[in-house]
Amino acid sequence: MSFSLVPMREQVTTYISALQSEIVQALELLDPTSPRFKRDSWERTEGGSGVSCTFSAPEHPESVLQKAGVNISMIYGMLPPAAIKQMATEHSSVPYTPDSKASLPFFAGGISIILHARNPNVPSVHANYRYFEITDKPTAKSVSTSATGEPASTPNTTVLAWWFGGITDLTPSYLFDDDAQHFHRKLREACDVHGPSLYPAFKKSCDDYFFIKHRNEHRGIGGIRFDDLCDEPHSLLPDDATPNGPRRPRTAEEIWAFVKSCAGAFLPSYTPILARRYKVPVDERMRRWQELRRGRYVEFNLVYDRGTKFGLATPGVRVENVLISMPEIARWEYMCELGEEEGTEEWRLVEVLKNPRDWA
Repeated sequence: MSFSLVPMREQVTTYISALQSEIVQALELLDPTSPRFKRDSWERTEGGSGVSCTFSAPEHPESVLQKAGVNISMIYGMLPPAAIKQMATEHSSVPYTPDSKASLPFFAGGISIILHARNPNVPSVHANYRYFEITDKPTAKSVSTSATGEPASTPNTTVLAWWFGGITDLTPSYLFDDDAQHFHRKLREACDVHGPSLYPAFKKSCDDYFFIKHRNEHRGIGGIRFDDLCDEPHSLLPDDATPNGPRRPRTAEEIWAFVKSCAGAFLPSYTPILARRYKVPVDERMRRWQELRRGRYVEFNLVYDRGTKFGLATPGVRVENVLISMPEIARWEYMCELGEEEGTEEWRLVEVLKNPRDWA
């Protein structure tokens, strides 16, 4: 069987499993004297499984990372009619009959990454890449499994609808222009291989999404964000069906190649920043500011983040996995003066959070 004939769910499962191992190994090599990531395999009663690789070292104050999670999940089950109705409004390929009370089988696989470094000069980074499909037949545990042990597609299953989504974003406490430029340049390079319209559209989508309305500022300096990317027209992208129109990935194979390009850019975009900043000297003012900025991180995740809200509302969810994105320490002060004094490094960050820049 050629690679292109392997069901997409199996391609996704194989790739995210390998990427998870690659990222964890790279982080452990960077900090060999600290505790290893904790590896935790789990199964979902309703169908599916996952592997969580998490890091927390409160008793090791010299560790490079303070808290981190590199998690994968491959779940399947039945979509209720209400969920099918909602998805049909965004995907014409989703079969929906208003009078039907039937459920439809689904599969969702993805990788989620969150790294909070200990040094205030090192930004936090977050990434999530995922695949979703709806089929005509449910997954059967009795059929052959992939290399990871996840049930493969039932023979003769037809995929009725599918799409990909992804995010990579950077949240600094102190702004280094060369770090921001490096991060965005690597993401742009990953996007531009697959079409010139992708990075500008998905960079703006990221800026728009990570906005803390009640603070009138963004959570960080953005990155890229896309959702519902499939072979149908996309609201953020020009229609490439027009003569001489800009190129964009359209088929499942093209979009999957684009997603792998973006996910594969995670380590090259972030680890050079981590390596050159984690030993920079810090003082108590800087740690205080870092904790205040992480308070903003918590505010966004609990008030606005769709994944957090969806996860906490899902029956049987692993709450620890949903909240892995939370920093270990956060701070709130009444009418804090940090960030208000013009010309300070804290003020310079806030100015960029209020007025996003083009970095690449």
